[in-house]
Amino acid sequence: MTTIEGKVAVVTGAGRGIGRAIAVELGGMGAKVVLAARSVPELEETARLIGGNASVIPTDVRNREDVHKLLEEAASALGPIDIVVNAAGIGIFRQVTEFSDADYDAILDTNLRSIFLVSRFVLRSMISRQTGHIINIASIAGKVGSATRAVYCASKFGVVGFTESLAEEVRQHGIRVSLICPGSTDTGFSSDPHREGKSRSRMLSPADIAHAVRMIVTQEPNSFISEVILRPTMKP
Repeated sequence: MTTIEGKVAVVTGAGRGIGRAIAVELGGMGAKVVLAARSVPELEETARLIGGNASVIPTDVRNREDVHKLLEEAASALGPIDIVVNAAGIGIFRQVTEFSDADYDAILDTNLRSIFLVSRFVLRSMISRQTGHIINIASIAGKVGSATRAVYCASKFGVVGFTESLAEEVRQHGIRVSLICPGSTDTGFSSDPHREGKSRSRMLSPADIAHAVRMIVTQEPNSFISEVILRPTMKP
């Protein structure tokens, strides 16, 4: 099994939930993990869980300058970036007629545009080195639409399409681009009406998604896992 000991990994949305679990998993595997999110206290708590392999760089992934600063600082301090996990995401759930322009922009900029910004930046180095791994966290909501989720689903459908296309674009350079689509996961999206009445104990845990990331980054060089769809064993 391929090791990632000493590799440089950047995880967005690393302050909590799925992003935190992934960052802790990668740190436990020996990677040098760069933690990115807006909340410094949350990032520091993730860093405490990881230990000495973690670096904190507060970042608003909706902002291009912030994204560039994150990736430049990470590469300058630790070396070329080997792994990127785009886990930053937000959810706002309501009828389309009740959506504001600001809410629309916040979801699309966080869930989709940030992945474009990060990928475009890191690919320059990855292509020149003929290696690298980008993992994008989407959702089952990127496969199936549902009421009050139109904008959220649009962002996640976009992540699916972007990831599948990018994977084809860069695979000849030895770069592996992978997609993870989790089902109901016990995270902070408490405002999602689709979670009402569901049993949290039956949901996926963030650690389940982190385990999928472990599987992806330890693939042998001549293959890559292009997509993982995770569902709870029993419906919540």
